[in-house]
Amino acid sequence: MVQVKVKDAALREAAMQDMDAFLAVFVNATKEAIGGELNADNMQQLSVSQITLLAYDILHEEVMDGGFVQLIYNGYGGFIFDNPFAKVLRDWGLRDLAKMLFAVRKLYKEHGARICRECDDEEFMAMFEQYSDFDDYDDEFVENEEAWTAAVAQYVDNHIDDFVIIEE
Repeated sequence: MVQVKVKDAALREAAMQDMDAFLAVFVNATKEAIGGELNADNMQQLSVSQITLLAYDILHEEVMDGGFVQLIYNGYGGFIFDNPFAKVLRDWGLRDLAKMLFAVRKLYKEHGARICRECDDEEFMAMFEQYSDFDDYDDEFVENEEAWTAAVAQYVDNHIDDFVIIEE
């Protein structure tokens, strides 16, 4: 296991800002500890909690930027939907998010292979209309993003030792 370390002062400063800054300290420290980006090789060096936090960060960034179609197109569908990510989120207390991800997983299984194919910008933009089944889930994520991110931040705050080692 890789040791993910954060400075106590950085954590305190981020906690005084907002939940996004607080989570960013953990996400950035974890990414730094594994060389910048999560991949199959370095994933084994992380705990389930650390992987779940990075997965939430990916989910959040992709869906807020371009929805589930973008998340799948950018190659994250398997990571989010073929792993126990939703189950762990449910265990963290994010039952509604987990339930939604299980529903989106069905659409991913149905459409994922076609969404992942190489295409130009025009074809990519057309996918949003072609796969409009994802729209309601995109909207649900955006509507609940603040509460879900707060719940993730609260879980991390209550289980800091599962994520990092705090240094003075």
